[in-house]
Amino acid sequence: MRREKFRLYLDLIRWDRPAGWLLLLWPSLSALWVAAGGFPGWHLVLVFVLGTILMRSAGCCLNDVADRDFDRHVKRTAQRPVTAGKVSVREAIWLGVVLALLAFALVLTTNAVAVAWSFAALAVAIVYPYAKRFFAMPQAVLGVAFSFGIPMAFAAVRGEVPALAWGLLLGNLFWVLAYDTEYAMVDRDDDLKIGMKTSAITLGRYDVIAVTSFYVVQLLIWTVLLVEQLSPWAWFLALVAAVVQVVWHYRLIRERTREGCFRAFRENHWLGFTVFAGIVAGYALK
Repeated sequence: MRREKFRLYLDLIRWDRPAGWLLLLWPSLSALWVAAGGFPGWHLVLVFVLGTILMRSAGCCLNDVADRDFDRHVKRTAQRPVTAGKVSVREAIWLGVVLALLAFALVLTTNAVAVAWSFAALAVAIVYPYAKRFFAMPQAVLGVAFSFGIPMAFAAVRGEVPALAWGLLLGNLFWVLAYDTEYAMVDRDDDLKIGMKTSAITLGRYDVIAVTSFYVVQLLIWTVLLVEQLSPWAWFLALVAAVVQVVWHYRLIRERTREGCFRAFRENHWLGFTVFAGIVAGYALK
């Protein structure tokens, strides 16, 4: 029985689907490298890798509790542990609290500025699951939540959050808008039936061109902010590889099939890794 419950908890935090925490991880690690002007040290790398996994897992618990009444009407999510009644709401909340406290313990090993900003990051993470009930583009709220590792990284390295951090957050927000709109395109028909608000519904027939534009804007913003700090050749090669992936994503989603849109969403972590690799190489070869 305990083994079965443990498996349900792993399913609740999406342990077998690492794409979610990788989407959080690559921008955070990129920001660490930018803030430090290169390798930031193993302590901060470990703090942000483990903290990212823990907070994403805690977020899954909160999201599934908040969306349990909606998820049962969506084919893709109907069998999630909380929605299916296999894990109680109380259990999910307590698991999320424990995971968040473990992540907070990691932040306590950094500095007071990072600790202070962690409360803002938590507040945004709590707000997001309910944004889908009120905002036409809740993906923008998710964009802030999934980008908050960037100011956290600067706070941990420099003890401050400069304008550069907020510029990178803005750029990353457009990346989140791109991949989470692809995700929303998968469930658009079900979301329309239950009255959920998503960017895929709001954008309507302009969804494909909007997603492609979001990718381009993100790459442009990060290029403007970082190109002078990095080896131009390293960043140029990473940028070319990223653009090739954007074209591939366009081809995956242009017919708006569930399979194509979901695959596009799942493969986004490669684009994040590409940008991160360009930054690492850009500082190493500067």
